[in-house]
Amino acid sequence: MQASLEPVVEQPTAASGSGACHRSARIETQRRSSSAVCGATYLSGKIGELDGFRLLTRGDELPVFAVTTDDGVPFDVFDVSRRLRERGWQVPAYTFPANREDLSVLRVVCRNGFSRDLADLPLTDLDRLVPELRRQPVPLKELGVPARTGFHH
Repeated sequence: MQASLEPVVEQPTAASGSGACHRSARIETQRRSSSAVCGATYLSGKIGELDGFRLLTRGDELPVFAVTTDDGVPFDVFDVSRRLRERGWQVPAYTFPANREDLSVLRVVCRNGFSRDLADLPLTDLDRLVPELRRQPVPLKELGVPARTGFHH
């Protein structure tokens, strides 16, 4: 699926034996999925433009993308994840498995219905917290603060 900023065009296709209710549900699912991909693509693009971040995937096929921090910044993905969680966002940070343990990423998953308007909310929070993170001397794990790698629900 290609992400696009064009409005979603509803073209119901009826499978044999499906009723209007099923067509309506399928159209709504397609609309929400397209919205989530558009929101993810927009959000990933804006985060990729921020100084100190490097985009690894764009979220243009599925509403999921990964981003890491640039070398030389005084914060890492675990610091960003911790600070975003303080603002109510669940954006887990992970270190890759064996043979790529040098790479840690933020994994951003955009749910169905996640739109460009909603994407501006975490961007606003990032704009507020990145200057604070830049004032850190080093990533907090270097000061003995353990890195949280996931969330428990």
